Formats: sequence, structure tokens, C-alpha cells
Amino acid sequence: MPPIAMPSIVFFEPRIPENTGAAIRLSAVSGAHLRLVEPLGFTFEESKLKRAGLDYHDLATMTVHPNFDHLLAELPESRIFAFTSRATTRYTDIQYRADDLLLFGPEPTGLPDEVLDHERITEWVRIPMIPGRRSLNLSNSAAIAVYEAGRQLGFADHI
Repeated sequence: MPPIAMPSIVFFEPRIPENTGAAIRLSAVSGAHLRLVEPLGFTFEESKLKRAGLDYHDLATMTVHPNFDHLLAELPESRIFAFTSRATTRYTDIQYRADDLLLFGPEPTGLPDEVLDHERITEWVRIPMIPGRRSLNLSNSAAIAVYEAGRQLGFADHI
């Protein structure tokens, strides 16, 4: 049975190589396209990135975009869900489509206002947490979101 189409995971200006390595692995096992928006806080030669991604690098689908505008131009019809602790809509309240972009900000600051307020952002969404906690790990947040989207799109029928 062929894999189903999944939304893309987008890391905006990621800084921690281990999180991106884990996201590469997530892309490989889930079928979600990983999109990285430059500048990156590391190089692809860093051992921490390679270690976190294990031997999944060649199994993942990944694109590096030189900037946010390039990403938007390449995917003009995609809805963009910006994950932020400032949102009121829960990630489980969204009806995901395969061409959606699940957008996550850099560690530790999150998405900047100029991205959150961009006209192309469809909606801000959040992953619930205990009050007073700042954030989840970036790759963990991406996994939570992409597996919810996959569940809605019939991912469970393919494993």
C-alpha cells in the first residue's frame, strides 16, 4: 500500500541541529516533507545533526528554502498553520489537508511577529500545555502535529 500524502513540516530558521536531525527521522518514518527556512543555525556536516537523524537522511524528503518568501512562492495554494503558544485554537481543532504547511519557529524564541502576522498565515494553533510552561521540544511538537494530521488523513490505514 503506497504512503498517503501528508502535510509538510516547516522549521523556520532552526538553530539546534539535534532537533532538525530528529525531524529528518520524523520525515522518513511519517512521509511528511520537511522544509527548512534559512538561515540555519548549523551545517549539514555537524555530527549532532547526523547522529540525531541516524541513517534516515536518505529516506526523508527535505527542501531547504533560502527565505520565507521563497517557501511561500513555491507553495502558493497551501494553507499555513503557525504553531505558537499565543494561539487559542488547538491543533486538534483543525481539519488538515495533505498540502498544508505546519510551521514551527526557532528554538527558543518561536515564530517572530512578522511571520505570525503575515497575510499568508491561515491560523495560529497551539499544542496544550500546563500553564506556566514555556514550550515543548521543537521536534516533539512537530511529531504531535504531523501525526494528528496523518490520523485525520487515514495514516492509520497504512501501517
